[in-house]
Amino acid sequence: MNFSQFQSFQPIAAIATTPQAVQQLQPLCQRLNAILWIPHTLQPLPGTQVYNGSLSDHLATLWSSHRGLIFGLACGAVVRLIAPLLQHKFSDPAVVVWDQTGKFVISLCSGHQGGGDQLTRLVARQLNATPIITGASNALGLLGVDLLGVPFGWRRGAGDWTEVSAAVARGERVQVSQDAGSSLWKTALPADHPFDFNPNPEAKFHICISSQRRVSDITQVQWFPRVLWVGVGCERNTPRTLIETAIQQVLKQYHLAEAAIAGIATLDIKADEPGLVELCQDRNWPLRTFSPEVLRVREVPNPSQVVEAEVGTPSVAEAAALQAAGVKTLWVSKQIYRDPLPTASTSNRIGQAVTVAIAQAEQEYTGRTGHLFLVGTGPGELDQITPAAQTAIVQADVVIGYSLYLDLIKPLLRPGQVVESYPITQERQRGERAIDLAQWGLTVAVVSSGDCGIYGMAGLVFEQLRARGWDGKTPAVQVFPGISALQAAASRVGAPLMHDFCAISLSDLLTPWEVIQNRLKAAAQADFVCILYNPRSRTRTEQLYTAKRIFLDARSGHTPVAMVRSAYRVDEEITLTTLEQFNPDHVDMLTTVIIGNQSTDIYENWMITPRGYLGQ
Repeated sequence: MNFSQFQSFQPIAAIATTPQAVQQLQPLCQRLNAILWIPHTLQPLPGTQVYNGSLSDHLATLWSSHRGLIFGLACGAVVRLIAPLLQHKFSDPAVVVWDQTGKFVISLCSGHQGGGDQLTRLVARQLNATPIITGASNALGLLGVDLLGVPFGWRRGAGDWTEVSAAVARGERVQVSQDAGSSLWKTALPADHPFDFNPNPEAKFHICISSQRRVSDITQVQWFPRVLWVGVGCERNTPRTLIETAIQQVLKQYHLAEAAIAGIATLDIKADEPGLVELCQDRNWPLRTFSPEVLRVREVPNPSQVVEAEVGTPSVAEAAALQAAGVKTLWVSKQIYRDPLPTASTSNRIGQAVTVAIAQAEQEYTGRTGHLFLVGTGPGELDQITPAAQTAIVQADVVIGYSLYLDLIKPLLRPGQVVESYPITQERQRGERAIDLAQWGLTVAVVSSGDCGIYGMAGLVFEQLRARGWDGKTPAVQVFPGISALQAAASRVGAPLMHDFCAISLSDLLTPWEVIQNRLKAAAQADFVCILYNPRSRTRTEQLYTAKRIFLDARSGHTPVAMVRSAYRVDEEITLTTLEQFNPDHVDMLTTVIIGNQSTDIYENWMITPRGYLGQ
């Protein structure tokens, strides 16, 4: 297990008070990189730590220092333990309870803000258990109102979040106005969602998504997408307080929210400007700097020959804001704020000056490092998908794949998760879209049936990343293997792959048919057990007949052949035959064909290729 899947919940602690709970939680804690606490009355095991005294006292020491707590206790006992410690949903850690039968994982506390619901889902997938989430939004198939903008890095503003959330839970209509940030969240809404996107003067509840501070008489909450790039120009050694005051004055004048600031932009010679650097570090704003050559080509409303003579570009604040935002029009043109008090370091009678301009980007700054999960879902049945792969799918902000594969994993999908379906011929579009979203800062799962690295999406995505000059780090990439079609098909007919084997795709869309024929001849002559992928489509019907003839030229007509269609799915079909009697007309693209070698045999309807152990 890669610990990054649970990184947002670290540090995590687990508590077990019985030998049975310790036995169940210990392997989970090793996968989660969590500490398992046990009482001194139990025998310590690797990865456990012993607490002395009462559990309630020890829990008080863990409460404020941990973001996730997993209990192997009864819910009632956990409720009594945490009751004195509860403060506020915005600060309490996620509390998850795992029943000692191992069947259920329960989100008990801080389901939204603390991430308890999500931690419950992730842990349940690790344990092959059922997640129990009782929140009203989950029952409605919705992401909580107070979580709506989290994947996109939005900042929560003022408002009565509890009352608006309650209105959604009651099924009341809630008006939504949005003039900034991504609308991707709308695509994840169920058909019967309670949101109105058209102006409604009679609305009692309102969600405002904007870069501007809004005041309303109705009950409302505000989300601020980080879309504002603040261009700053200043003299050397301008105090941080002056820069900060200048920005705040401009924001106030134009009714813009500081929470909507994406970052600061300026000239490259200001990259080490102490006041700017300190302010950006304190506010967690990126500081983007540009050379004079880049800035001077930007058309701005207020160019200055004096500035150009000084630094090589007629504009710093305006041009930098436009460049960082990637737009052509400023939201706020150049504003000059002067320090009303002169300083010893300047001869200016009215003190130093800071120039501020603001541009609004079309796409918000998420402030997150994107992740690409390349996931193999195996044959498609949930119990055939590895716990790690299931966890990756649950964790993703966006899941991308072929519609059939997405339908098979539908039980793993959660409320608020963006799901994008593409036709089977649009693999390149899937890869490009996934990379774009991950580079933006989202966590994206690209799903392939079987193993993603065997005729799946993994290779294509890596090629596309390389073509973009990927540095190997951002976005971060993880590959989650799955049971391949050849493994699934083989398991349904016996043990045909016990000796050397090879896989060959008969699709000539990406590989010349002449090359495929040469590979078939080599495999047949070398006596490999051969697995044929993509054996036959509606328009490609002759290739499989050619493959049959090639193998008949090298092998006996009595060589066993297996045809496995939709392995492990409800419409599974299995046929055992011989090479001579094998009928390609009975094969389609959902079928995997296995051709045995000279030692493969059929015994009691099982296909077996001896490894040779009994002959030694």
